[in-house]
Amino acid sequence: MTQAPHDSVIVRNLGAHLIPLVQLFALYILFFGQYGPGGGFVGGVMLGASFIVGSLIFGADDPATAAANRLLDGDGLGLIIFVLVGGLCLIGGGEFLNYTSVRIPGLDAPSQRYLGIVLAQIGVAVDVAVTAVSIVFSLSTVNRDEANPGA
Repeated sequence: MTQAPHDSVIVRNLGAHLIPLVQLFALYILFFGQYGPGGGFVGGVMLGASFIVGSLIFGADDPATAAANRLLDGDGLGLIIFVLVGGLCLIGGGEFLNYTSVRIPGLDAPSQRYLGIVLAQIGVAVDVAVTAVSIVFSLSTVNRDEANPGA
């Protein structure tokens, strides 16, 4: 992604203050999504969008964009988390993603269910955020061979 930082001081300052708030709200949606609309998908979209906006505002050489590039290294991590949670439920003798069958010492049944739901949502959020950033970065990079076919 070859992009210079935005030339407006106002946009850079607003981005520097609003992006962390969007990320914090995304984590809130992620961890409390089972009580209302939201959860892993919405939290992942908001996290991915905050990384995308940060890379658009601050350019390719900024540490925020470097964090988005490191996020791309986690491709498949969300799927692994999701499958591990479901697999632990199967190993515990229940159905896939039936959190009551997993026995965790020191936790009662509602706490086990909550932990299973949150871990599954974390897996979904990671995969959605990585996919969103990956799509935008893939569409924004220019392949120099395709841009100059005669060269």
